[in-house]
Amino acid sequence: MPPLVLSTRALKVVNKGIDLFHHHGFHLVGVDRIIKESEITKMTFYHYFQSKARFIEICLLVQKERLQDQVISMLEYDHSTSLVDKLKALYDVHTDLEGLYYLLFKAIFETKNTYSNAYQVALKYRTWITNEIYSQLSVLKADASFHDAKLLLHIIEGTIIQRLSHIDVDERDKQFEYFIMMFL
Repeated sequence: MPPLVLSTRALKVVNKGIDLFHHHGFHLVGVDRIIKESEITKMTFYHYFQSKARFIEICLLVQKERLQDQVISMLEYDHSTSLVDKLKALYDVHTDLEGLYYLLFKAIFETKNTYSNAYQVALKYRTWITNEIYSQLSVLKADASFHDAKLLLHIIEGTIIQRLSHIDVDERDKQFEYFIMMFL
C-alpha cells in the first residue's frame, strides 16, 4: 500500500474526525458534524475522502501510523531504558483512555459490521503490536511464546474495559506487575 499523503487542509479534517470519533464514536458522528466542526464545505469533504467509510479508514490509518511511530521510538531507539520499563511504557500508552490506541480499540467493536476496511486497519495494528510485544518478551525470557504476547494485549484491552466501566478505579500498575512477574 502506498503511503498516505494528505494536504494540510485534509489533515486538519482528519485530526478533527479522530477527535470526534474518539469521544463520540463512529456511529454518532456524521459527515455533517465533521463538516461543521472542520469548517469546510461538503464538496471539499467528498473531494478529499469520497465517503464516510473512506474517511473513517483514513482516520484510523493516520492514528495507526502515529501509534506505530510512538511504539517504535519507545522500543527501538531508547537504549537507556530497561526492557521491563519499555514494556511498562508500552502498556501505559495503550491503556490511556485519551491515548492513540483507544480509537483503534474502539474501532474493533464499532466498525466490524459497517466499515470493514476500517476494521481491517484496527486488526492489522493488533497483529503488529502483538508481534512487537512478542519480540520484546522473547528477549526478556527465551521461552516466551506468542501466546504470552497475546495475553499482554488481552490484559491491555481488559484494563481499558475496566477503566471505562469503573472510571474511579485505576489498577493499571497492579495488572501489569502481575503479568510481568511471570517473566522475572
